[in-house]
Amino acid sequence: MDIDTPDLMEYFLNFSAAVTGFSRFDLLGTGQASLYFSTIEGIIGGEIFRELLQTFHELYVRANSENDASILTEGITDEILMSGKLGPIASNIIKLWYSATWYQLPDPWREKFGARQNDTSFVVSPYAYPEGLLWQAIGVNPPGAKAPGYASWQYPPSVRLTSPKN
Repeated sequence: MDIDTPDLMEYFLNFSAAVTGFSRFDLLGTGQASLYFSTIEGIIGGEIFRELLQTFHELYVRANSENDASILTEGITDEILMSGKLGPIASNIIKLWYSATWYQLPDPWREKFGARQNDTSFVVSPYAYPEGLLWQAIGVNPPGAKAPGYASWQYPPSVRLTSPKN
């Protein structure tokens, strides 16, 4: 890699941590970061993916240099999520981390920015499904994967379906 070339994987991990609410450590712990990166790049192309990550990185650097987290949070909303070009991709990246599924980009986006043949809805990998952040976020094991162990059925679930009474 050229010394002047930014490390887009670092930008991707920082962006993903910011929009999912999970740490880089948690994201790397899924073992899916490289797969997700290459999947996204293969679907939307390197130029648009780089634009998204560069936009985020500039916000990230500015927020850190000015020691103002609102620059980052407001910038993600205003410059990325609300963007007709970058917003659908950012939303898909969030969904990808949580569900291990890439959802086909909306038709208006595909018409305006170009559709690739591989832009269909699909589970990225059978190994990605049990690593989806969804399961960790709601505190359960993914159905059909990561079984809790023999005789675990005898204990009450740790997840509450109602909020505790105060």
